[in-house]
Amino acid sequence: MKVKHGLGYQNYEDMMANHIFYIDKTNFIREWWEYADKVTLITRPRRFGKTLNLSTIECFLSNKYEGRSDLFEGRLVWEYENLRKLQGTFPVISLSFAGVKSGYDKSEADGNALDNVGAMKTAVKQILSDVYAKFRDIMKSELFDENDRAYFSSVNDHMTDKTAQVAIRRLCGYLKRVYGKNVIVLLDEYDTPMQEAWVYGYWNHAVAFFRSFFVTTFKDNDSIERGLITGITRISKESIFSELNNLIVVTASTRLYETAFGFTEGEVYAALEEYALQDQMPQVKSWYDGFQFGNSNCIYNPWSIINFLKFKELKPYWANTSSNRLVGQLIYKSDKDTKMIMEDLLQGKSFCAQIDEEIIFSDLDMKKSAIWSLLLPSGYLKVLRIVKNRRGKKEYEFALTNKEAFFIFDEMVMGWFSNNKLNYSEFSDALISGNIVYMNEYLRTISMETISFFDTGVKPSASRHPENFYHGFVLGLIADLREVYKVTSNRESGTGRYDVMLDPYNPQLDDGIILEFKVFDAKKEKQLDDTVQAALLQIIEKRYAAVLEAKCSKDQIWIYGFAFRGKEVLIDGGCLAHIEGQIHAGTAF
Repeated sequence: MKVKHGLGYQNYEDMMANHIFYIDKTNFIREWWEYADKVTLITRPRRFGKTLNLSTIECFLSNKYEGRSDLFEGRLVWEYENLRKLQGTFPVISLSFAGVKSGYDKSEADGNALDNVGAMKTAVKQILSDVYAKFRDIMKSELFDENDRAYFSSVNDHMTDKTAQVAIRRLCGYLKRVYGKNVIVLLDEYDTPMQEAWVYGYWNHAVAFFRSFFVTTFKDNDSIERGLITGITRISKESIFSELNNLIVVTASTRLYETAFGFTEGEVYAALEEYALQDQMPQVKSWYDGFQFGNSNCIYNPWSIINFLKFKELKPYWANTSSNRLVGQLIYKSDKDTKMIMEDLLQGKSFCAQIDEEIIFSDLDMKKSAIWSLLLPSGYLKVLRIVKNRRGKKEYEFALTNKEAFFIFDEMVMGWFSNNKLNYSEFSDALISGNIVYMNEYLRTISMETISFFDTGVKPSASRHPENFYHGFVLGLIADLREVYKVTSNRESGTGRYDVMLDPYNPQLDDGIILEFKVFDAKKEKQLDDTVQAALLQIIEKRYAAVLEAKCSKDQIWIYGFAFRGKEVLIDGGCLAHIEGQIHAGTAF
């Protein structure tokens, strides 16, 4: 039977029935069973086979699939006689929190925290109600009395919070009574509702609800045989897992199951060879390789490989997801150093930082490393090397994972720092052509909305609005002008640090540009014109143009001062040689 490269399949039985392309990962069942951990949490990036692996385990162990050896004959797991005896012998409960989202935005309504937590709980209760519906026939057994049946019926979309928190434990007890065996519990995307809770402002409510759910389901449950939880991030035990001391956590740095999620280089090459595409291996590697789990440092994005085999085209397939709202919110609040790192990443550079693989949500607003702690498990960053700093602590050198991650990260940045009025291309055209009139009109038009849009600090101040704005503004310019300029901010040149520099890759065709941002100082200046003059003088006196002068003449360098007073903005400037000439002549500029 010809193998099909169908997309969107996450159910193992469906894939086998429809002869969908599948790289054998059933050895994961053997590993997981032989390690014999009571409850395991595995974190991997999205689209790395977490849902499919859980479905594979369900098909192998669930008594719903008793006698279905046809699903596994010829697979790696079927080589082990002791495991063959387990096929179809356990009651299995499988659920996913992928769809548990608030449905409300912070800005949409008053009292939104209560609206959001209510929507979250309703979504969870609907999932639990659906799980119960799959097992409703067991209540026909004489093993249950009317009280049991009444409780079973109470698990519905309108159940109490307490009923929802103990629902899986109670169901495990019922299934054990019927089948005489403890139950396997599989939970996919456990962290989706927690990320939503942080973004939409009901974190404390969510923690209280889920802490009880996880403890009663995976710890205080005498009827559970094994538990397997998957997600993208590792949330700290101090929040939802504080009492779950039987939990084994497997992150990207852990050696357990290092090849169970994603494709190895050998698996990718074999797949390409089967379709006479092996000559594309170097390009495929640069686009989709770079993930490291444990000691395996050549893991490929499986979703992208399958898409490439189907469409035979190298491009980003690893689509963006709503979970990036959390990272976007942190970027808005980040300092200039973090935004400079973002610029470096978009220019193919690396950076060093200390991170903690465990996400402590209460620290997200305070720790600079929080953004990288989220981007690493999400798959956008890879670790180039690990060193010890002077204090003996681990420091990681990071870069964007591969070409695909670069393009998607670029789109993410543009999404974070854009709105319907912020058209970077129009401004950059005016900047390059020296159209100061349009530049002023542009910023005046959008400053009232945009500066507020970027200022999301806990205690915003008028003096900080422009700084928050321009850092986002610079990232927008990078994406828009990257092919022509190397755009950087806050780097050393001359005797100081300029705010923004556009360094042309081809100085024979394009001029160099320097931007300096200044906030109006009432003690030193009478009007915004004075602030602009001070910005231009600073560029000249501190010789910020030194880097550009190494490749451009002063006639090819343009300097601009941006002056801010609250939400007022004024821009002026011109050719460096002309402005320097005016200064030497003692005339105004």
